[in-house]
Amino acid sequence: MSLLPIIELLSPNTDERPAATPIDMLVLHYTGMASSKAALDRLRDPQAKVSAHYMVEETGAIFRLAPEQARAWHAGVSNWKGRDNLNGRSIGIEIVNGGHDFGCPAYPAVQMEAVAALSREIMARHPIRADNVVAHSDIAPTRKQDPGEWFDWRFLHARGVGLWAEPEPILEDGPALSLHDRGDPVAELQYGLASYGYGLEVLGRFDEQTRAVIAAFQRHFRPERVDGIADLSTVMTLKKLIEAQSRVQAAASPTSRPGV
Repeated sequence: MSLLPIIELLSPNTDERPAATPIDMLVLHYTGMASSKAALDRLRDPQAKVSAHYMVEETGAIFRLAPEQARAWHAGVSNWKGRDNLNGRSIGIEIVNGGHDFGCPAYPAVQMEAVAALSREIMARHPIRADNVVAHSDIAPTRKQDPGEWFDWRFLHARGVGLWAEPEPILEDGPALSLHDRGDPVAELQYGLASYGYGLEVLGRFDEQTRAVIAAFQRHFRPERVDGIADLSTVMTLKKLIEAQSRVQAAASPTSRPGV
């Protein structure tokens, strides 16, 4: 039961979730279309075969497109923490924004507040940990860029949604790993990204998949510069984030609860 005003305009593009699969992820998207109406029409078009559970307009208006117990078709080919087919275990929120194809418009404050409030309600209903609140680009880094590097994840974290570690400053000089590099430092970087959740093999060579994952990581957690190069700022921010994730995991562990 939501305390938020929600307009119900259900999409036909849903089906049943897999049996015995928890809803333990929240995926945020931008619509990437010219208008709210265009996005709403597409998300409810049977021929498009795409949908989400919610859409949030620039005004803060919230539309329910699918009940949370249904599987909406929003994530596509995706991976997080070694799991594929994330539509089966996630809630998807489409945030009305033109995206990279329409000039990267700012997300209005009223829209961000609505996204935060809706996300908090969703997280209260399902076992969604802070580190499982992700961008579409996090779970599909070679295909997607949404909700974009100008989306304010720090704002959401301050309102109890998602994990955040203050990014380390960018230094113009210093060590960096980039495409075609090889060796233990690359393997260590890949291991850190994979341990946080990104779909990445530890191969010890900096390939296109690694570049895409680093760009996705930067887009979410170090948005000042998104270039797919693992500079010292990126590496140190990742280490801080993994430490923050460890604290979240420890707090969620049954053995950490009083009396257990």
